[in-house]
Amino acid sequence: MALIHLPDRAFITLEGEDAEAFLQNLITTNVEGLASGEAWPGALLTPQGKIMFDFLVSRGPAGFLIETHAEDREALAKRLMLYKLRAKVTIGTPDFDGVTVLANAETVPEGAIADKRFAASDIALFRLPGRLDDAADDADAYTALRIEAGAAEMHADFAAEDAFPHDVLFDRNGGLNFRKGCYVGQEVVSRMQHRGTARRRLVRLEASEPFNTDQGTVEAGGKNAGSLGSVSGHNAMAIVRIDRIASAAGDVSVGGIPVSVTPYAWSGVSLEPTGAEPE
Repeated sequence: MALIHLPDRAFITLEGEDAEAFLQNLITTNVEGLASGEAWPGALLTPQGKIMFDFLVSRGPAGFLIETHAEDREALAKRLMLYKLRAKVTIGTPDFDGVTVLANAETVPEGAIADKRFAASDIALFRLPGRLDDAADDADAYTALRIEAGAAEMHADFAAEDAFPHDVLFDRNGGLNFRKGCYVGQEVVSRMQHRGTARRRLVRLEASEPFNTDQGTVEAGGKNAGSLGSVSGHNAMAIVRIDRIASAAGDVSVGGIPVSVTPYAWSGVSLEPTGAEPE
């Protein structure tokens, strides 16, 4: 069992009779389908379809709870206020001491929320606002769990406004919904889905020696294929051009160190060559 405190996480609450409709028409997640006790990934996109803010969203006691990066909370809350207009929504920023993460625990405290990003990898991971007394400040252990599960997070794995939701597998892990109505950036994201034009994908890397985080370029057949994301010893995540990885026939390296590339089993991503590489 892992019991980890993450001080760099913060929360936003959304309450009021219009809270559900407000979020449903704004973010990538299907808010109407959120079950109690579950947290799903989501994002607020730019009009060009890139991730401006990423977060987890769940139902709270009187509305909705968004967990995001502490450094982004104020900017995200202000952005939500800009979209609020006359909607009957109250946006708050409760003062919790980060979040406590419990992985594969035999018992789960009341109020803990299941992080659904980890379920496909058979990791039972729960989140609880604040700090439990026995929780360790062990961000590295949490990073290792994220790499195992394929749970990418902004700042660690990609920069703001630099990745599409497809890049981080939101189309496969519940962070995107293609049946709900419009939201910011929806037209671009839907076009990528229907045309099958997503070429950058999150994959897992493994090296024969520990990764050096200062050597962050993934090279495939001598070409730049992506950037190294989160690292934990010999394992890492990276968003890569899957067409370049596929055509490299195993000639993939980071900082001169050969690496193996493995798509997450639940993602459906294939590294089989599909023909000439698009420009």
